[in-house]
Amino acid sequence: MNRNGIIFGVLGVALVLLFGLDICRGGSDWMWPLGEMPEIDWKILHEIRLPKAITAIMAGAALSVAGLMMQTLFRNPLAGPYTLGVSSGASLGVAILTMWSLQLTAVSIRYMLPIAACIGASMVLLLVLAVSKRVQNNVSLLIIGMMFGAIAGALVSVLQQFANPDALKLFIVWTLGSLSGVGWEDMQLLIPILLLGTLFVLLALKPLNGLLLGEDYARGLGIHVGRTRLFIVLATGLLAGGITAFCGPIAFIGVAVPHIARGIFRTSNHRVTLPACALIGACLLLVCDVICSLFIHPLPIMTVSAILGAPVIIYIILKK
Repeated sequence: MNRNGIIFGVLGVALVLLFGLDICRGGSDWMWPLGEMPEIDWKILHEIRLPKAITAIMAGAALSVAGLMMQTLFRNPLAGPYTLGVSSGASLGVAILTMWSLQLTAVSIRYMLPIAACIGASMVLLLVLAVSKRVQNNVSLLIIGMMFGAIAGALVSVLQQFANPDALKLFIVWTLGSLSGVGWEDMQLLIPILLLGTLFVLLALKPLNGLLLGEDYARGLGIHVGRTRLFIVLATGLLAGGITAFCGPIAFIGVAVPHIARGIFRTSNHRVTLPACALIGACLLLVCDVICSLFIHPLPIMTVSAILGAPVIIYIILKK
């Protein structure tokens, strides 16, 4: 077995072990015995911890793959899944719902927040797609995407100025990110979104290596750059937008993991780095979730992901 095969095997084993650790350990300092499980513990496992661990795997993999594609498209080591303003669009949708709507019940919040975030992220994505047909180079697309994100962020700030404290608190809690809000019913919508995003990833997989050396080189190889860019934008929007809608923004994972994958496997070949990013991202977010659950009052997932991811980004900046 070659070196890459061994590393993939180790990552696969690590993923299984971390998944087991995440569902068997929570805020308390005990682990379930291997024998018969009490009914209350079974409900905790089935309704809370198992969906949360599965969501961590999906979110880590989706954000990491989206981040890798953005870094390849823009040839920028600090690009990430939220570069095109998807997160800001989702935040704007949630801000409008929480700060302008009438009194929300707990049930309506559970179902309306992801819908509002999806609508906001989709609107920004559609604007970026419309502009991408008129822009000839990726640098201009990057700048325009950042401007759309800045406009959405400014509108959120305006809404915050006129929001009541309860609505503002609800919005801030959402921005901190959480994996525990995704239940089995939510996955019936989230999984199809991620599968559709994965389809566009597969459609863009073959031309991605050509983009590493620039658009002109890719065109020389016969790659349709415009169509490839469209697939990448759609894939990133669906993967990052879907996760953000249901889990809130989760920073640094999508930026840091592609560099970790390239460093471990010592290659930029996307046939290796894409599955590597999915595995490493899933493992890293499971680690974040385990760390969050060690505290009596669980930490927001954004906090732990920033603590683990920010040093990697600082290292990249100092090195390059």
